[in-house]
Amino acid sequence: MTPRNADKPGARKRPGGEVLPREKVSEVQRARMLMAARQVVAHEGYARMSVERVVARAGVSRKTFYDLFENREDCFIEAFDDAIVRMAQIVREAYESQTGWRERMRAGLATLLGLLDDEPELRTVCVVEALAAGPRVLEHRTRVLRALIAAVDEGRSEAKKDAPPLAAEGVVGAVLAVIHARAVESGPTPAPEGKGASPGASSPGAAPRRAVSIRRRPAPKPLSDLLGPLMGMIVMPYLGAAAADRELARRAPKRPKRPAPRAGDALEGLDMRLTYRTLRVLSVLAQHPGASNRLVAEQAGVADQGQVSKLLMRLSNLGLIENSGDGHTKGAPNAWRLTPRGQDVENAIRIDTGATG
Repeated sequence: MTPRNADKPGARKRPGGEVLPREKVSEVQRARMLMAARQVVAHEGYARMSVERVVARAGVSRKTFYDLFENREDCFIEAFDDAIVRMAQIVREAYESQTGWRERMRAGLATLLGLLDDEPELRTVCVVEALAAGPRVLEHRTRVLRALIAAVDEGRSEAKKDAPPLAAEGVVGAVLAVIHARAVESGPTPAPEGKGASPGASSPGAAPRRAVSIRRRPAPKPLSDLLGPLMGMIVMPYLGAAAADRELARRAPKRPKRPAPRAGDALEGLDMRLTYRTLRVLSVLAQHPGASNRLVAEQAGVADQGQVSKLLMRLSNLGLIENSGDGHTKGAPNAWRLTPRGQDVENAIRIDTGATG
C-alpha cells in the first residue's frame, strides 16, 4: 500500500539531495500496525479494536496510522488480506506438491489445519472475528470462499457420476462451519505473557485490581484431528461413500515445516522505532558481516561517526547485532554481525544497499 502522504514536499533527504525512499520506512510501520491490529482483534475482539489500541501496541503515533489507513476498518481489512495471502501461499504450495484432486485437497487441508493450530491469532482473526467485522470485510471473505469453492468443484473431473449442482458450495460451507465452531469453542486467543495491555486496562498509580479466580476451560482439540472427517465430507459428493470411508481411515500426514518469519512476526516486541537509517545499517551488515563502524557509516550513508556508534550500540542492546571484534582493545576496530533475530528482521524488510548518495 502506498502511504497517503508519500508525495508531500519536504521529504527527508540523503546526503547529496537524493530523496529517501519513504515507502521503506512506511512498510516497517505498516507491518507493525497490521501485527498490532491482528493481536488486538485476536485477544479482545473486533468490537474492541480501536485506533488507540492499535497504535499503542504498535508503538506508533496516530498521525502515522492515518498516513497509512483511512480508519480502523481499513486497517483490519489489510490485516485480514495480509493473513489470507500468507496462508494461501503456504496452502497452495502443499496443494500443488501433489497430483490428483483428492490428494491435492488432502495436502492443502492438512496444511491449513496445521497452520491454524500453530497460529491461534490467525485462526481467531480469519475464522471467527472476520464474520463480525462488517460488510466490507465480508466482501473480502467472499472472494476467498469463491476460490475455495472452485478448488473443491474440481472434484467433478474425478467423479464417476455428476455431483449435485451446489455440491462445492455445500461442502465449503460445512467444512468452514465445523472449523468455526471449534475455533469459537477454543475461546479468545490468550494475550502473550509479559505484553502490555491495551489502553484502558490499567493506568499508572491506579489501585491494584483484586485477583480473580478464573476457571480455565479444557485445552481444545487440535483442528488437525479433523482432517479425516473433513476430507470425508469433501469427497462424498464426488467419489461416493466408500471413498469417504477410506479418508476416515487414513493416517494424518507429518506436519509441514513452519514458514519463515514475516515482517510483523520478526518485529514483534521490538522496542525501537525502525527508521530507514536503521534498516540501512542492518542491510549493510547482512552484506558485510564483520564490518567496522567506519564501513557501516560509509555504506549506510551516515556522515556522523558519533551517530553511527550510538545506533550500533542501540541495535546491539536490542539483540539485533553483536560485536565479534576487539573494539574494546585500544586501536582495534569493531566487527559487527547480525544476530539470528537481526537476520529475521533484515530478511523480513529487505532494502537495496546500492550506492548511497
